Amino acid sequence: MRKLQTITLDNVSFQLQEKYNFDWLTTMGNVFKVFDEQDSGNISFGIEKDGMKKFIKFAGAKTKEYNGKPEDAINTLKKSVHIYNDLQHKQLIRLLDNFEVENGYALVFEWFEGECLHSHWAFPPPLKYTHPDSPYFKFKNLPTHTRLKAFQSILEFHVHVERNHYVAVDFYDGSVLYDFNQHEIKICDIDLYKKKPFTNQMGRLWGSSRFMSPEEFELGAEIDSRTNVFNMGAIAFALLGGETDRSITKWDAGKELYEIATKAVSQDRSVRYATVEEFYNVWSGVASNLNSTISGN
Repeated sequence: MRKLQTITLDNVSFQLQEKYNFDWLTTMGNVFKVFDEQDSGNISFGIEKDGMKKFIKFAGAKTKEYNGKPEDAINTLKKSVHIYNDLQHKQLIRLLDNFEVENGYALVFEWFEGECLHSHWAFPPPLKYTHPDSPYFKFKNLPTHTRLKAFQSILEFHVHVERNHYVAVDFYDGSVLYDFNQHEIKICDIDLYKKKPFTNQMGRLWGSSRFMSPEEFELGAEIDSRTNVFNMGAIAFALLGGETDRSITKWDAGKELYEIATKAVSQDRSVRYATVEEFYNVWSGVASNLNSTISGN
């Protein structure tokens, strides 16, 4: 196994498979945080200059968890620029800039003071589910009406995705950031969302199996709105139930919403809601009534 190289930038240190020159980054501000545990080939940083924080996502370095080619990660990141531009929304982190650097590519986002609900680098399972500092544990211990509001925001964004003729690919709880002070949610990492029509040409698509529909494992299957309905139902169970344990005993949001979420994650595509918007409308009608009775939780 190749010896990892330790890189130090301002206040942070991290490891790469090979040395890489980040002088371009340090000229943009003080590096105060690094996110280096991803397997996408990207490495991300928090930088601050004149009291303003930004989030930088970069491809081109040989990150320690990535087994692919840096040029493939670069191409994916470049292609994601038009996705962020096409799908601008209040719930999506805001892309500010993008540019090439030597042997790499960088995206600059507005900083959001949120915590990732799947912080696997700091709280790998089972700590994700049990540690009091785990963002997921903290979120699951919020009042039900607060979690319902967060899920509503996720649904609203994906109705917007659908209306813009995209399908969500690789959306999971690691794509969700939550600010526990302001109780705001943002969605990040939509790099692999695809324009319709989109067909599964991989067999097993990118993503977390905890949130993936049967067709996302099926070569040649169409990935469409019904696929995303499944994805949204699975997210509902993660935020309001027992994640992959989809029994009603683990569910916190009433029998009617449980039945709606269960229909969404049906293995039979034809049973699911036809569109995310249909799912959203049915869900919202019940959730608004439920919220009025449980808002004191």
